[in-house]
Amino acid sequence: MKTIYCISGLGTDERIFEHLTIAAKLKFIPWLRPQRGEPLKKYAKRMADSIEHPRPILLGVSFGGMVAIEIAKQVPIERLIIVSSVKTTAELPPWMRLTGRLYLYKVLPTRSYKFTEKFDNRRLGVTNDDERKLVDSYRKKIDPVYFNWAVHRIFRWKNDWFPENIVQIHGERDRIFPLKRLTPTHVITGGTHIMILNKADKLSRCINSVI
Repeated sequence: MKTIYCISGLGTDERIFEHLTIAAKLKFIPWLRPQRGEPLKKYAKRMADSIEHPRPILLGVSFGGMVAIEIAKQVPIERLIIVSSVKTTAELPPWMRLTGRLYLYKVLPTRSYKFTEKFDNRRLGVTNDDERKLVDSYRKKIDPVYFNWAVHRIFRWKNDWFPENIVQIHGERDRIFPLKRLTPTHVITGGTHIMILNKADKLSRCINSVI
């Protein structure tokens, strides 16, 4: 049985992969605490140090997809699968690229607050109480050092490379990374940014078809 190395989204953990039914062993790569001013390339290399198989299959979700691309630049891989993510800077929404270029994320609120939670949940695509509780638990436990570092790396991400065999699975209704700017290999009808939780059956079929 093949092993797929999984990288979750910003501030999340292995729980987001629990609903997948994949014909492979899923091995979660936990987030590391970033070093002060650490470049994404160096951080990705540290994440890759936990990979035990030659030419691994990588599965990255959201920010985890961006990190997976940075790993693929440094480690020979069999296949790269990104979900609810982008593969180049050009696929970032214009407001994100402008925010990064002008460093506006340093002065504008980027974290979710109590009064913005309903709006933030709609953008993520939260559909039920279980998803709401999970998202809320992530908000409460996220390390501010990691969060601030990750926000900086997302908004300032410079990349125009991705492997030829990349598989990009995206939700039709993703409001974080709108579909209209992307050229994914697979589109999940009705999928939102957290479709790995509520469209796991469709997502599993896509992944199984490419591995």
